[in-house]
Formats: sequence, C-alpha cells, structure tokens
Amino acid sequence: MSMKNYVILLAGGIGKRMGSNLPKQFIEVEEKPILVHTAERFQKNPQIEKIVVVCVSEWLEYLRCIVVQYGLTKIQWIIEGGSTGHDSIRNGVFFLKDKINPDDYIIVHDAVRPVLPQKAIDEVIRVAHEKGNAASSIVCHPPIVYTEDFESGITDIDREHVILTASPQAFQYSLAYKCYEQAEFENLHNTTFTSSLLIHCKERVFFAKGTTSNIKITTREDLALFEALLKIPEELLYS
Repeated sequence: MSMKNYVILLAGGIGKRMGSNLPKQFIEVEEKPILVHTAERFQKNPQIEKIVVVCVSEWLEYLRCIVVQYGLTKIQWIIEGGSTGHDSIRNGVFFLKDKINPDDYIIVHDAVRPVLPQKAIDEVIRVAHEKGNAASSIVCHPPIVYTEDFESGITDIDREHVILTASPQAFQYSLAYKCYEQAEFENLHNTTFTSSLLIHCKERVFFAKGTTSNIKITTREDLALFEALLKIPEELLYS
C-alpha cells in the first residue's frame, strides 16, 4: 500500500493587519479568493490525495460555497480553527486520526501563501518521504544582527548557518501526531510552525528547497505583490 499525501490548509486567521472586514484568505485577487488560488495549487498536483481546510468558525458556510463554486474536489473536509495557529494545525492533525494511515504524510500550508509552484510541492514531498519530514526553506542573504536591547546590536550572526523556513511543510503523520500529543500534555499552544514543534520535541528538521516568491499575504502591499507574481511564469519562480 503506497503512502498518500494529505494537505492541512490553514485558513483560521481574521487578518486584522489588512484592515478589511473580510478575512484575508477570502479577499479576491484576479476574481478569485486568495484561498482558492492556494487550494488550486494542491488540486492540480497529482501527488495530493485530499485536503482538510481549517477555517475561522464564522466563515465555514461561506467556504463551503466557495469549494463548490470553484470545483475544489480535493477539499473533503472543512473544520473549525483554534485560538492560535498551533491549535488550528493541532485540530487538523487530530481530525485526521481515523481517516488516514500512520505512514501517510500530511502537508501543512498557509492559505495566504498562494504563490506555490508545483515543483516546490513536489520537493517538500520528496524530502519528507525520504527523511520523515521537510520544511520549505530558503538560504538567508541579508546580514543578521543579534540584539539584546531591541534597539541596537553588537553581535553578528553567521548567516551561512541560518535557514529561513516557511510552509509548505510535510511530515509523516505518525510523527506529527506524536508531537502534537506531547504539546497537549505540556499545555503548549504557541509554536509558529510544526517544524518549531518538532525542534521543541528534539526532532531534527530537514530542509526542502523553497522559493523567495512564497510570500505570506498580510498587508495591502502584499496584495499588489501577489498580483504581480501571478504574471510571472511558474518555472521562473522556482529555478
């Protein structure tokens, strides 16, 4: 029996920084909600089996309509988010307990990261299948300064040894489940990414080549940037 890949798509935010009444994942760009742009990336990928969307509770019905309207057939389940990003991922992980096999893989991704080339999805799956987990990652180019007082710094951090991680991130299901169970036991609810939780649980995180174009849409300026990135051929965004 071959291992299958499932997506936990996070749409639990309400987007305060955007200054909009509409949660940012539902703002339309090029006549489509941002969440649809993101979901279509996974819909299109033949390695993806099914998707569970973790959604902010007041918008569950709205999301159900969108799924039908845009023919997102791989979205099989829509569940309620938690009060933190960590809890939303946990809800998705625990929800899948009786629906997938321990050897299957889950891919955790932000609905507001819609610039996702197929090769980036394939790479995170490839590394995870080989190593047990993978975080989409890019090397760090800007100089990094350590600050102790938050207004100045006297220590340089060697950027050669710094990797910037984002989503998508992929994990063997049994590993992710074990770590979220440990977090519940410790009453831990504030890890940013599943990769941070793995490190907290003393697990080594492996890197998959990501792309600098994989922006997280949080402000109005990001919307303009996303519109511009939509015009760039996918192969140029991931080379």
